[in-house]
Amino acid sequence: MSNSKKKFFVLYLTTIGLPLLGLIVIFRHGNKLVASIAIANSWKMVPGSGSGPQMFSSGLLVLQLAVILAACAFMGLIFRRLHQPRVIGEMIAGIFLGPSFLGWVAPSLSSHLFPPASLGSLNALSQLGLVLFMFLVGLELNLKELKTQKGVAVFTSHVSITMPLVLGALLALYLYPRLSSSSISFTRFGLFMGAAMSITAFPVLARILAERRLLQSPIATAAITCAAVDDVTGWCIVAYIIFLARSTGSTIAVWLTVAGTLIFAVLMIYAVRPLLRRFQFFIHAGNEPGGDSMLLILIFVLLAAFCSEWLGVHLLFGAFLLGAVMPKEQAFVRSITEQLGPVVKTLLLPLFFAFTGLRTNISLISGTQMWFYCILILFVAIAGKFGGSTFAAWCMGMPLREAAALGMLMNTRGLMELVILNIGLDIGIISPALFSMMVIMALFTTLMATPLLDLIYYRKLDSLPRLQSLAGQTNDSAA
Repeated sequence: MSNSKKKFFVLYLTTIGLPLLGLIVIFRHGNKLVASIAIANSWKMVPGSGSGPQMFSSGLLVLQLAVILAACAFMGLIFRRLHQPRVIGEMIAGIFLGPSFLGWVAPSLSSHLFPPASLGSLNALSQLGLVLFMFLVGLELNLKELKTQKGVAVFTSHVSITMPLVLGALLALYLYPRLSSSSISFTRFGLFMGAAMSITAFPVLARILAERRLLQSPIATAAITCAAVDDVTGWCIVAYIIFLARSTGSTIAVWLTVAGTLIFAVLMIYAVRPLLRRFQFFIHAGNEPGGDSMLLILIFVLLAAFCSEWLGVHLLFGAFLLGAVMPKEQAFVRSITEQLGPVVKTLLLPLFFAFTGLRTNISLISGTQMWFYCILILFVAIAGKFGGSTFAAWCMGMPLREAAALGMLMNTRGLMELVILNIGLDIGIISPALFSMMVIMALFTTLMATPLLDLIYYRKLDSLPRLQSLAGQTNDSAA
């Protein structure tokens, strides 16, 4: 074994292997902790979490849609003028429509415009938007490209998962007795906090790189690769948490769920994927997807989502997996994205932002102690993601400025974080107060990405040839 390989092995073991072993100690200690029982009552007050029938007026639903779209368009325009991605404005618009702002400034208007009984239909539409969005995320994820990435991208992606995961679990030791319920095991709580800290907003990151004209740079390749690996890993952890939360304790039910999920994944990869290739060839006879072929694709997405939900995981995982196994021919992917993207991004996703905002109540973060928890969450999130990614890239030989720029990109959470937080709230892993703190963390880490990237990277491309040479050297040394 060459010296370079030995150094890489030692570095990998020190920065990834040892922290993962530390998780065992964290969970052993955490399972001895006792959580607060009083906080459990607040779970019942979460808007949109009820399972009973909800009455709504069609006219009210149409009015809600108009208000939500107008607010998202207005805030999106403002943030575009501030050189921020439009999605950040839409996220903040959702917060403004909830109890944190509208419910505080005009409680009567808020109760008439968004009565609790009407949120069921809003939630259903937002879930449909998330299913289609996760399909598009999986569609744009090219697993073959991930296999070819080495050096900086691979090592940084692994560290950017491990560090936030371990720090999130370590933070859970402090927060579990104070912000959780005795009905939630520390294992589920700690895993969720770690997974939530590990997520990177793949779509927002790509949009920032496109607006900065950095998509063809080596730093963009490393960032997109790391973000894709992080999201896949984070979603796998969340799937396991959902499985734990939904299991009834019956050994037969547990093994049936595990076996069914594995069979479903295998069938999607080895049976459905070849059929989709034939489907792609068939529709290419008609140039590009459209009409009946797009209708079939939508049916496939909904059926895949239903299968994963029926298996006890979550409907989003089926949609994401279908997108991941779809053919990756550029014209095919572009055609589907161009047809589904506008409807999902301009109509359905704003509904999800509004629904998230209606569930976010910043007034729950009252008092010095609660704000201390919020700041602590923010600090740990930045230290784990930004610090871990920057340190890993720097250890692989990337100059500090470029390594910090990569770390800042990886610290972007955005929409993907909100999706996971809503799942955690729905299955009862986190309380509404902790949910609101985590939403603030997601917004802050996404907002800080663009201005700090400009500050660190100076929006110049004069160092790209040096980075290209560096990327080649690190690839050779890690091979």
